[in-house]
Amino acid sequence: MEAWVEHRRYLFAVAYRLLGNASDAEDAVQEAYLRLRGATPPDLVNERAWLTTVTSRICLDVLGSARARRETYVGTWLPEPLIGYDDTDLGDTVALRESMRTAVLLVLETLSPAERVAFVLHDAFGMSFDQLATVLERTPAACRQLASRARRRVRDEAPPRKPVSAEETQRVLAAFVAASADGDLSELVHLLDPQIVLRSDGGGAVPTARKPVHGPERVLTLLSGLARRYAGVRLEPVSLAAGDGFVLERDGAVLGVVGIETAGGRIAELNLVVNPAKVPSWPVSSV
Repeated sequence: MEAWVEHRRYLFAVAYRLLGNASDAEDAVQEAYLRLRGATPPDLVNERAWLTTVTSRICLDVLGSARARRETYVGTWLPEPLIGYDDTDLGDTVALRESMRTAVLLVLETLSPAERVAFVLHDAFGMSFDQLATVLERTPAACRQLASRARRRVRDEAPPRKPVSAEETQRVLAAFVAASADGDLSELVHLLDPQIVLRSDGGGAVPTARKPVHGPERVLTLLSGLARRYAGVRLEPVSLAAGDGFVLERDGAVLGVVGIETAGGRIAELNLVVNPAKVPSWPVSSV
């Protein structure tokens, strides 16, 4: 039980970044803990390192089947949103925060399982290549190459954005709420970055755009349609693991979660999750 209490948050942080799904991450952590209880190595010195290795190997197995499931997923797949979750106290704040951005997690989805593990464990959590070699059962040099390839992909396809002040973020969020409440979404045009992208995940259960939508005009058109479909929905500001956003609530029921990423005082990304299988209960307690 002491190992569970001491290491659970750290292991979940690793597993979620590897899998992008909270329930799968929890299952991986619990399985690792059960293996520790069932057969604790007699020469065990570093409990967290052992549990991290086992959890990561479990995730490697899950990633193999997950890739097959993603190929048949209806529409755009987005990571499961985590509300009120913050694990930046577990290590380097910048690296951990970047690794939770939706754009980064989507790039990680395109990597091989080994590349994803190498990137997450080394770049986000600072694991040495010697330790990583134990996890992946490869040489340190091979692990270094895996991490390097993954890092290039992430840097090219999801480059880090400039830090945004809390005041700027709140101004943009407040303007978004005001325009949504008034029903005049044309007022949002000055808030949208010229390169804005809107991704929506309904999982085939809820109608959504099946591909990412780019550009202010197309995004506004889609938002107008969503406003009609979700008439009466209230936007409840929340802090997400990936940044700021809103819970879509109507008559006490949570219909979805929208994550917002800003850049230069404008909205650069909107990530809408309305797949019922991914919509969390509200309010949500931290993992």
